[in-house]
Amino acid sequence: MQESIRRFSLAIFAVSAVLSATSPVVAQRFTRVDLARAIEQTLVETIATAEKSVVAIARVQKETPGEALQLELRVDPFGRRPGLLGNPSPTDPDFIPNQYATGVVVGREGLILTTYHVLAPQSDYYVTTVDRQVYQATIRAADPRSDLAVLSIAATDLVPIRFADDRPLRKGRIVVALGNPHAIARDGQVSAAWGIVANLMRKAPPEPGHVESAGKTTLHHYGTLIQTDAKLNLGTSGGPLLDLSGHMVGLLTSLPGATGYQREAGYAIPVDPAFRRIVATLKQGREVEYGFLGIQPGNLTQKEILAGLRGMRVERVTPGPGTPAAAGGIEAGDIITAVNGLPILDADHLVLEIGRMPVDSVARITILRRGRRRDLDVRLGKYPVRGRKIVTVGPEPWRGLQVDYPTVPIDPTYRSANEPVYFESAVLVTEVQQESPAWEAGLRPGMSISHVAGRAVRTPSEFRTVVAGRAGPLTVRLTEPDSPERVISPES
Repeated sequence: MQESIRRFSLAIFAVSAVLSATSPVVAQRFTRVDLARAIEQTLVETIATAEKSVVAIARVQKETPGEALQLELRVDPFGRRPGLLGNPSPTDPDFIPNQYATGVVVGREGLILTTYHVLAPQSDYYVTTVDRQVYQATIRAADPRSDLAVLSIAATDLVPIRFADDRPLRKGRIVVALGNPHAIARDGQVSAAWGIVANLMRKAPPEPGHVESAGKTTLHHYGTLIQTDAKLNLGTSGGPLLDLSGHMVGLLTSLPGATGYQREAGYAIPVDPAFRRIVATLKQGREVEYGFLGIQPGNLTQKEILAGLRGMRVERVTPGPGTPAAAGGIEAGDIITAVNGLPILDADHLVLEIGRMPVDSVARITILRRGRRRDLDVRLGKYPVRGRKIVTVGPEPWRGLQVDYPTVPIDPTYRSANEPVYFESAVLVTEVQQESPAWEAGLRPGMSISHVAGRAVRTPSEFRTVVAGRAGPLTVRLTEPDSPERVISPES
C-alpha cells in the first residue's frame, strides 16, 4: 500500500508541476486530490472493463488407483463434533488448489487462453468465471514453443478480452495486471496490480537444469517479452497485462528467478501479429507451425562488430535438397544482415524473426558473401518444435497416410537419434494406419515421398493438392533406393 501511495504521489507531483509551468490558472483549479481521483478513476475503469474477461484456473492431479484416501477435519458451522470428511471437490467453494493459474476469455463460446507451462500430464482443469461459475475444462490446443494454450469450457455468452492494436509499446507506459496470485482469486474475482512497461524484447531466462543451447525451448528465450515492474506472484501466469483503455497488450507469464535471488521483474508475452496468428490457430484446435531456415547460426566476433559489421554468420547449412537454406542458395560463411528488410542484430535475433514467420512463406534474406551484398528469396520449412504439442483438429489422412515436412522429428523407432540429419526434397511419412491401403502398399513412418503420380511434392500442401479428388490406384515414388515406387489402392 505504501508503495502504491508513493507512486501516486510522484505521478500527482509530476502532473502538478506540468500544469503549474504551463498554466498557473489551470493549476489552481485542480488540486492534488483531484488529480489523484482522476488517476484512481482511470485505474478503476480499466479494471472494470477487463475483469469480466478474466478467469481463475485450478489444476488438479488425477488420482492414481490404489492411492490412500486423503481426509481432512472440517469444522461444523453449528458447533457439532467435527467428523472426517473427504477433501472438497474442485467445484466446492472451500476447495483450495495446490496448482493454480489465470486465463483470459478469447471466445464467447467458452474458449480460454492461458500459458502452456501451467499444464501438466494426468491433470484435470477447472475454470471459475467472474460470476463464480465453475466449469471443468478440456485442452483445445497447446503449443510449447509459444508457451500458449487454449482451454474449452461448456459456457456461452462469455465476454472475450479485447486485444490492443499493433502500435509499438514504449517504456514508461502505465499498465495494469490482473491475475490469481497464490489462488487468492480462486472465486473468479481477480486481483489487480499496476506499474509501468520497464523494458521490451527481453529474453526469458534459461530453464533450470538446462545448458544454454538446450534451454532455449520457446521463442521467448530469443527476446520477445515485455518487462513490467507490476507485482506478479505465482498464479498470475495467463492473466492479461492491460493498457489504460482496458485492452490487453500482453499475456502474463511467471518465470523462475535466478537461484538465491528474489525475482523483481515481471514478464508478459506481447500481443503482436505473431501472437494473434498463434492464438487464432490454437482456437481452431490446430497445430502451430513456425518457419525454419536450416542453418547453424553464429555471432560475429567483437573485432568484426567494432569494425562496423552487423548481422550474424552462417556457421553451417544443414545438408540436403529439402533444406530451405540450401535450396535458397545460402552458404556457410555468409553474413546475414537482414530479413525482409529488418536489420539482424545477432544469431538469436535471426532465429526469432524466422520463427515468427509462417511455414511455407518466402523470406527475403540479405547476405554479405565475400564483401558483396546479395538478396535471396528463401521458402521456409517447418521448425521441429520440442515438447508435447496438443492438437484436437488435424488434417484428414489420405488412404491411411499422414505426411509432414521433412524437418519434423518422428518416433525414434523409425529413425535413430544419432542418424545424420539430411533433408530430402520430399514429404515425410509420419503416420500410417494399420491395414489401410497405404499400409498394405508397404509404406511406413519414416519413409519419404518425392513424387505422386509423377508430380514432385515437397510440402504437405503440395501432396494434398495432387491427391485431392483422385480415384483409382496412385503411384508414389519414395527416396529409398531399394524399392522406389509403391502403388496405393483406393480405400474400399
